Amino acid sequence: MEPIILASTSPRRQEILRSLAIPFSVMTPAYDEPHISGIEPEELTRIHSMEKVASVVRMRLSISVSWVLGADTLVCADDRIFGKPESREDARTMLQAISGRRHRVITSLSLYDSVSGSTTSKTSVSSVDFMNLDQDQINQYLDLGEWQGAAGGYRIQGIASCFISRIEGSWSGIVGLPIHELYV
Repeated sequence: MEPIILASTSPRRQEILRSLAIPFSVMTPAYDEPHISGIEPEELTRIHSMEKVASVVRMRLSISVSWVLGADTLVCADDRIFGKPESREDARTMLQAISGRRHRVITSLSLYDSVSGSTTSKTSVSSVDFMNLDQDQINQYLDLGEWQGAAGGYRIQGIASCFISRIEGSWSGIVGLPIHELYV
């Protein structure tokens, strides 16, 4: 299998690729994820994943690159969209918003193919039911630091798995790289 470039520094995405025995190297995309109002979260994650890939492709134009993979994940509760929290208080706000409720986790991936010169995107939408958390539970979780760099302020593959009573959809999509969508 030909190696790919992962346009992400996410350790979770790297773990998923390693578990699938997909050879890859990592490049940090030169793209900040701005919030764009007035569009659906599925479209926002698609735009972000496409822009991450495009930034890496632009950086690597002088070197032959066969595949570049990028992804973006957001959490949605009602009409609110949560990316990565900027602070502990931001993470607290997110956890309070999803406490005792169902929310959606949306991950889009984009894959650039140098042979065709095109980029395709796919999106995974999953539902997650969170138990009702009291302030002590939220504080204890925040003390662990798992919220840092995690959309919605939690990681399903960590201690937060104790708070989840049900998921519908893709576990790997919730982690940050939907395997099924990558495969098909």
